[in-house]
Amino acid sequence: MKNLSYILNIILFVAVAILYYFHFSSNKTEVANDVVGIDSVSTKSSLKIAYVVSDTLLSNYDYFKIKSKELEAEKKKMEDDMGRRAKGLEREVVDFQRTAGSLTINQAKALEENLYKKRENLMKRQEGLAQTLMQKEAAINNKLYENVTNFLEEYGKDNNLEVVLSHQRGSGLLYAHKGLDITQVVIEGLNKAYQESLKINTDSTESK
Repeated sequence: MKNLSYILNIILFVAVAILYYFHFSSNKTEVANDVVGIDSVSTKSSLKIAYVVSDTLLSNYDYFKIKSKELEAEKKKMEDDMGRRAKGLEREVVDFQRTAGSLTINQAKALEENLYKKRENLMKRQEGLAQTLMQKEAAINNKLYENVTNFLEEYGKDNNLEVVLSHQRGSGLLYAHKGLDITQVVIEGLNKAYQESLKINTDSTESK
């Protein structure tokens, strides 16, 4: 799941042009409490911005934590299954090599072809499992994108925000005032929405 942090950085819009805007538009910046729960920066154009620390968000978002554990568990299950199958095939190869001298040419050829097919099938199975895992990870990423963007869209409208940046080491945002940090608010809002969705799903299942 290490690329999910990268996915989230794509989700949260980072506009380098804004940094230039702040540099050239005005030397006078005012910090005000125009939005409930956060501070916002006001420039001559009244641009309202905030930022989210993406690593902190990911490590505290219940949806991401649960889905990450589920994906890791499934990955381990797949790896264990492939390990058992690979060891089984290895034993068959060893047995073939040990008994090959006592077999006829046709018998040895048939067993060799059978082992080759099993090896090919094992490789195909490994590729299929890897593809399945990638698809499930992509589905989690897509849902993460949907959850975060939908929440930020509504939160931005309610709090007159125009830009939400992603802040972490290595990102384009080198400094931001702590008053602009809405990470905790976003985490709480996302977790509340996620818990409510779980309750709705549970109630729906019980009513059937």
